[in-house]
Amino acid sequence: MTSKLFSRFLLLACMVASATTLAALPDEIQVYTDDINKPDAVGLEMHVNTTPRGTNRQDYPGEVTTHHGLRVTPEFSYGLPRDFEAGLYLPMVYAAGDAALAGYKLRLKWLPLRGDEETGGPFLGGNIEFSDIAYRFSASRYNGELRLIGGYRSADWLVAINPIFSRAISAGSPQPNTEFELGYKLSRKIARGFGIGVEYYNEKGPWSSFKPGREQGKTLFLALDVDRDPWVFNVGIGRGLNDATDRWTIKMIFDIPFK
Repeated sequence: MTSKLFSRFLLLACMVASATTLAALPDEIQVYTDDINKPDAVGLEMHVNTTPRGTNRQDYPGEVTTHHGLRVTPEFSYGLPRDFEAGLYLPMVYAAGDAALAGYKLRLKWLPLRGDEETGGPFLGGNIEFSDIAYRFSASRYNGELRLIGGYRSADWLVAINPIFSRAISAGSPQPNTEFELGYKLSRKIARGFGIGVEYYNEKGPWSSFKPGREQGKTLFLALDVDRDPWVFNVGIGRGLNDATDRWTIKMIFDIPFK
């Protein structure tokens, strides 16, 4: 990674964090770790999640709530040189008997520090994202996100943390504050290609002044990771820890061979 390329990425990340709130649309529920495509490699993941017991509370008029909702989001990715990866999300939502394409999201991941593929090691990087989401699913049409990625992988353990900064960038947005969220993952290998652990997501609210604990989104997932080619997927059952959070969420992310 040259200093010039690093400077450009850092400048773009700062622009997203300072001049770019997350859409309420929970289309992607995951903690980013040390996964990244090799240069010129194409990937396709399918994100599927449902909230059999979600919230019916609207944060603004006309919002589609998560209760009994189903989200299906294909994610296309492409490996770039110098530890970069580009991605495109197409979130689709099924709610109240209606199906809709919510919009699209573009992302750019950078992961300059990774451990050995066999023995593991520390990893560190970041991901920036721009989204164009319909008003039914987000109070702001245009949104930006900066997600920091850090953690450590050993032969038997994986630990990761994602501090996430997001901001609405639509003109006249009703939510002008930079929002902050933390995602955690701890997983233990139980057999070759199988890991089990927990994921925790904490939506703290505006970066300048966090919400009281009872008003923060808090969800704890029991998650299973499988990496036995051709079967590569993550599945989890999540429990909301307070009234500000969907009570139950079931999620799955699986790779689709793309050759």
